[in-house]
Amino acid sequence: MARKVSTYPRLRRAVFAGFVGILAVIGALLYWSWHRPLNLSDETYVVKPGTTLRGFANMLRDRGAIAESYSLVWLGHLTGRARQLKAGEYRFSSKTNTVELLNQVVAGRVIKYQLVLVEGWTFQQVMNALQSAPKLTSTLAGLAPTEVMSRIGYPDLPPEGRFFPDTYQYSQGHTDLHILTSAFERMQVTLRQEWQSRSGNLPLRSMDEALILASIVEKETGQADERDLIAGVFVNRLRKGMRLQSDPTVIYGLGERFDGNLRLEDLRADTPYNTYTRSGLPPTPIAMPGRESLVAALHPADTAALYFVASGGGSHVFSSTLEEHNAAVAKYQLRGRPRSADSNSDRKAGAPGKNP
Repeated sequence: MARKVSTYPRLRRAVFAGFVGILAVIGALLYWSWHRPLNLSDETYVVKPGTTLRGFANMLRDRGAIAESYSLVWLGHLTGRARQLKAGEYRFSSKTNTVELLNQVVAGRVIKYQLVLVEGWTFQQVMNALQSAPKLTSTLAGLAPTEVMSRIGYPDLPPEGRFFPDTYQYSQGHTDLHILTSAFERMQVTLRQEWQSRSGNLPLRSMDEALILASIVEKETGQADERDLIAGVFVNRLRKGMRLQSDPTVIYGLGERFDGNLRLEDLRADTPYNTYTRSGLPPTPIAMPGRESLVAALHPADTAALYFVASGGGSHVFSSTLEEHNAAVAKYQLRGRPRSADSNSDRKAGAPGKNP
């Protein structure tokens, strides 16, 4: 009697082969879908806190960034990263594929903005820059300086000069307090480092006095190779008990009254910042010094100079005697003209500061 052969194993193998084939086709389609460029436009896309991968994918689809949302959702689940999206503002390359898009959002490679705090800026200029910075959340607008410093944690510290000038990066969602706190901490660290390595026998009693002197150096010259000489002049004057006679300190004390022209009457108008009428350093910094000015203030040039006068082009001529200084003033400021009887003898002869 002939033996009947079962067709079940063959059918099972055929079904299995068909299933494997279908999976292979699906896999190939998914691979192609995940790796083909998406042709994204140069738009920004915001992932809000708590956004799910499906919600993000649907948002991209609704805005026309991707043709369908399933590929991105499946990729996230298959790779175990569906719950790892980082909130923030994103911009994708026009040729980004689905894999790269998911990698970017999981890694949190958000759009970065830059805020530049410039050497020599006042605290008010810093606050103005913070308020005008795009995508930076404002939390300090309208607060008094003491309130701003309270937010940072130093309510009794005057804010002038306390922030390190540099380029700061931030992303959407960061606050002005975040930037300001970072700049404050940078200045504290930098000042402490330079103070610990300062030259010996300086007439400076504290880091605060070093910061004040550095701010004056910052405002007196833009020439990098002159900063230590400028600092040397002021250090020599402090040692001898001479008044600093620095125009930038007078200008700072005038505040909004300064109209761009420093007059004799301004130099005689007493304010806590007028170093023509008052001895020693002013009560606070007058601007935000950079690292180079801090280094100069704490490592001044070993010079005998007690005076300097602007010689044009941002440079200065340094003198160790009043006679030499008067000659330099006549040459570079008066252009050989005799000094009139009512001229500002202090500023033209005895003052180190340059004209504003």
